Parts: sequence; C-alpha cells; structure tokens
Amino acid sequence: MTGPTQRTTPAVTADERAAEASEAEQRLAEAQESGRGRPAWAPLPRRAAPKATSALLSLRTPLSASARWKLAVLSFAIPFLAWVLLSVSGVVNPTFLPSPVAVVRAGVDMASTGELFDDLWATTQRVLEGFGLAILVSVPLGILMGGFSAGQAFFEPLIGLLRYLPASAFIPLLIIWLGLGEPSKIAILFIGTVFFNTLMTADVVRGVPGALLDVSYTLGARRGEVLRKVVVPHSLPGVIDAIRVNAAAAWNFVVVAELINSSAGLGYRIVRAQRFLQTDKIFAVLVVIGVAGLLIDVLLRLLRTRVGKWAA
Repeated sequence: MTGPTQRTTPAVTADERAAEASEAEQRLAEAQESGRGRPAWAPLPRRAAPKATSALLSLRTPLSASARWKLAVLSFAIPFLAWVLLSVSGVVNPTFLPSPVAVVRAGVDMASTGELFDDLWATTQRVLEGFGLAILVSVPLGILMGGFSAGQAFFEPLIGLLRYLPASAFIPLLIIWLGLGEPSKIAILFIGTVFFNTLMTADVVRGVPGALLDVSYTLGARRGEVLRKVVVPHSLPGVIDAIRVNAAAAWNFVVVAELINSSAGLGYRIVRAQRFLQTDKIFAVLVVIGVAGLLIDVLLRLLRTRVGKWAA
C-alpha cells in the first residue's frame, strides 16, 4: 500500500524547533547574500521593561473626574495669572492691556446702563438667525451628500469651491443686493458657516458603517427607513459636534457682520470702543462673547450626550 506516510512521532520538542529556526535563518542569510531576498534589517535594540507612567502622560488613558476638574481649572487659572502679572508689573502699558479690575469695572458700567445686555441680545439674535438658517440648509444637504454618491458627485465640487471664498469678500455685494439692514448681516453669517457645516455633516454621514446598512436591507428595511432609522440616528452625535465647531465660527463672523452700519451688537461695541482707545471695554465685551459661546457649547454638549449616549 503506497501513499504518504503519516507522522506518528510525538510533539516537536524545543530542540527540534530551535534547529528549524536556525535552518530558516541560515537560508534567509544565504538568500540575502545572493541578492534574492530583502535587505537585512538591523536587529532591534534591547530595551528595559517600560516604566509605569501617570495617566496624565499615557495615550488615551481615561482620567478621573477630579483630575479633569483640576486640569479645567488650570486651563483658566494659568492665562489669568499671566494677565494679572503683566498688568501689575507694568511691563505693558495699561492702554494696551488693562488690568482685570479695570475690565470688570468697565463691564459693570456697561451693564448698569443696560447697553451691554442690549448688545448681547442683538448679537445673539443675529447668530441664531444666520447660523440657524445655515443649519437648516447644511444638515439635509450634508445627509444627501454623505448618503448618496450622486449627491456627493453633484454638490461637492461646487461647495468645495465656495468654502474657500471669504465671507467678508461678499460684503460689498450684500450691501448692493440686500442693503444696510439686518438681511445683509444674517447673510454674512450664513455664507461663513453653511459650506463648512455641510461638508462636515457629509463626512459624518459617510462614516456610518456599511454593515449596518447591509443588515437593515437584509431584514427588509426600505431605503427611506434605512435613512430615517439608521443613518440619521447614527450620524446625529457627529452632526451636533459639527454644529458645535461651526457655532464658534458664527460668533467670529458676527463681529464682521456688525461692521455694516450697526447701531447695536457686541461687534459694534468693540468697534466703537476702539475709536476712543477704550481697551477695557473691548476686553469686557470679549469676555462676554467668550462666556456666551461657552454656554452654547455646553448646551450642545449636553444635547449630544442626551441624544447619543451610545457614541459618548
């Protein structure tokens, strides 16, 4: 009876494995010498066992709640202390860098007259209208571009071009088209944020795993149901993150928008204070803008956590 003989020896011993490894290394060395193998690699250096490091210096290591709070406090305390030291030491002229006390006093004075709250409401209203309109346009358009290849092929070239055009360059045209009133200011906010929010939303939608779509179709879901019950819920946390990022851009553009014949608004107040070198008022308005933006960011974070706990 002919045929391949079956191996009946016991398991390979450690000596036999070492001999096989030695033969393999010898064959590899011969191949390298003859030019038929890959170039030789330098041996890895011998390293000691890695030392235990703090969670603060470890890659993507979760932090405790107390550590997060301490770092958050330090992120505000260090710049504030630097500001205090510079103003107290007299290194910088108070005209250019007022002290924190002078800034607080200027803010209290503007709040006591009511002009600070009027300006804050006027600016907030413009942000809500301009950026809100951008969200209403960009989110559905981003879902269309991210969910359908035809939508991406049709819209992305044009939007990719328009996003490089600075919104401030449209000011002369907007004045001609819409006049000096509120529509031109809202249009600047819209132009400055809609294109970026559209592309970021499309990227989020394209990140939906294809396995989820395949399973949905396998279970009998139709295209509209997949879009409504799978794509949109899965993308919603990322869409909110995109809105958070572009909300900061909206607050930046509102200052530019309020340069157009404004009689109220935080940007208008900054320009008015600049004419009289009232840097304490400028800093006070900047603090108000920062606090208002931070509150909006916190609200959007809470909304993201509530609607997308699975993505946290």
